[in-house]
Amino acid sequence: MDVYILGIESSCDDTSAAVLRNGVLLSNVTASQEVHRAYGGVVPELASRAHQQNVVPVVDQALARAGITKEQLSAIAFTRGPGLMGSLLVGVSFAKGMARSLGIPLIDVNHLQGHVMAHYIKESDDDSHMPPFPYLCLLVSGGNSQIVKVNAYNDIEVLGQTIDDAAGEAIDKCSKVMGLGYPGGPIIDKLARQGNPRAYKFAEPHVPGMDYSFSGLKTSFLYNMRKWIAENPDFLDHNKEDLAASLEFTIVDILMKKIRLAVKETGIMHVAVAGGVSANNGLRNSFREHAEKYGWTIYIPKFSYTTDNAAMIGIVGYFKYMDKDFCPIDVPAFSKVTFE
Repeated sequence: MDVYILGIESSCDDTSAAVLRNGVLLSNVTASQEVHRAYGGVVPELASRAHQQNVVPVVDQALARAGITKEQLSAIAFTRGPGLMGSLLVGVSFAKGMARSLGIPLIDVNHLQGHVMAHYIKESDDDSHMPPFPYLCLLVSGGNSQIVKVNAYNDIEVLGQTIDDAAGEAIDKCSKVMGLGYPGGPIIDKLARQGNPRAYKFAEPHVPGMDYSFSGLKTSFLYNMRKWIAENPDFLDHNKEDLAASLEFTIVDILMKKIRLAVKETGIMHVAVAGGVSANNGLRNSFREHAEKYGWTIYIPKFSYTTDNAAMIGIVGYFKYMDKDFCPIDVPAFSKVTFE
């Protein structure tokens, strides 16, 4: 009997729904919200209103593209947290109502676990490039920067994490300081391809162990920018490519130093990257260089699985379904949660 899982993701500003059959992806539909661009960041109230408008058509499209009816679904998996509470509540409430109306199980998914397990999304039955357990994963996004050891899909151990800002947040804030707009990640990435990564040097924090810190880098970037613009008002116009490349180089350097330490301490040579920042070309290239230099086996997600998407929620939902790990109808959403 085929197992059909509907995954629903609504943790921030993307409304997404995906359908998987026996762990193989049939559809993955995402509605992005352009409204936040004008504000230089996600406005929670506007995000939750947009989710309310998008969730029904997105789920409808996901089912249509998968070629199934809602009555064929085996279970519904949804993002329970972490994320923006208003956004989460839309997805959680919709999933609960739909599961109850169809009389099928409900599966709660940790958003961070979804990013880590995105490497197990199969696009065909013979897809096989998946990390073996245990493996290390560098999880980097706008809200999270962590190094985790993945012992099993439901056994994820945090080895190190940011003590202040996340890597993606640092990129967005520095992009804002440069007046480049939101979201900053893709803009900085594009400019960095044309610049000199060693043109400028920014402060790198010295945090013991495998923990990260990015607030000092952000402050260093801001103060240097102020100084350079005071000396030359046209500084930014003439140097934005070099600034972007140097910023990216510094962030990637901080991230890679810690993952090298994790490999050294654990002896695990299978290393994955996940989360929104894993779309960054500088980070992806650095992973490839490390694989060549240190003999790592690396796992880099497709661009479509780096940002928030329902396919990653669906694959965790499939694993939990096979273990009969369902949740009651009254589970609350969590705005802040780490790996349990």
